[in-house]
Amino acid sequence: MAVFTEVEFGEADALVQRLGLGPLRELRGIEGGIENTNYFATAESGEFVLTLFERLHAEQLPYYLCLMKHLAGRGLPVPEPVADPAVQPPSGHALTIPANAPCELLLKVAGKPAALVQRLSGRSELAPGTAHCAELGAMLARMHLAARDFPRIQPNLRGLAWWNDTVPVVLPYVGESQAALLRAELAYQNHIAESSAYAALPRGPVHADMFRDNVMFATGEPAGAAPRLTGVFDFYFAGTDAWLFDLAVCLNDWAIDLSTGEHIAERADTLLAAYETVRPLNAAERALLPAMLRAAALRFWISRLWDFHLPREASMLKAHDPAHFERVLRERATHPHAMAQSLEPLPA
Repeated sequence: MAVFTEVEFGEADALVQRLGLGPLRELRGIEGGIENTNYFATAESGEFVLTLFERLHAEQLPYYLCLMKHLAGRGLPVPEPVADPAVQPPSGHALTIPANAPCELLLKVAGKPAALVQRLSGRSELAPGTAHCAELGAMLARMHLAARDFPRIQPNLRGLAWWNDTVPVVLPYVGESQAALLRAELAYQNHIAESSAYAALPRGPVHADMFRDNVMFATGEPAGAAPRLTGVFDFYFAGTDAWLFDLAVCLNDWAIDLSTGEHIAERADTLLAAYETVRPLNAAERALLPAMLRAAALRFWISRLWDFHLPREASMLKAHDPAHFERVLRERATHPHAMAQSLEPLPA
């Protein structure tokens, strides 16, 4: 959520007024993140987040925006995009709508594709406990189930095909042992993807980036009250993929020691148990969770290497340290049975 493109106050004001939100009162750039330009926008009618998409093309964006609207319409705490009244949404009831079909939620600001979404309440918890993990696990499962009938289909654009394309690009920037690990893990993940167990994994829309800073919890609760999840945002890595991969991404952030990359069993067990209270894993998922934990670590190691060694200019850009997910991947590969107790067969 860096600022790559400067937006003039007058242009943003004209936009929110055209969308029927009243005059703009404040526009403030958001620091952090590495993909898009983001601003907090305070209008007469409420608080919003204005996003300008720096890497994604207009053809890719309807999937993300319509998924957010779909989930918000199912009562999930997801930021709902504001529709452009001048654009008519697709009509009809096709079982499958192309991912890039026209979308009334896609805007244009400063020459870039953009979206304006409701700003959610709460704050991110960067040092989560088991109670936060329980809230997250249940929410993730509800989100997967709520998106089952989402009609658009778009592959995970940062999935296996992207890993295969990007590893050769980053190899010149890493040491010999890192290069060996990247090659070996990529070969392993290609092998897993060809297996019958992988083909049996349930699939649907996934968030694919549900890190601690993309989830918010209620603030101002009475002392000692259990945390309450109030928002999940930043869906711009979403795609159609295995739900298990989405779960692995969460476990690799929420149940990992950030200083060492080591597995935190109590948090992981709680997150997984909460997920399974809503949607129990099937046999293929239980067998492949260790492999998907490695896959999720590899995905973010590759992307962080790419962003770190091939950065873009931005007024608030802070690239993440790629070494963190190298440590996570090494831990997951060295201790593949770290979650074995959590994965014991469910009682009949």
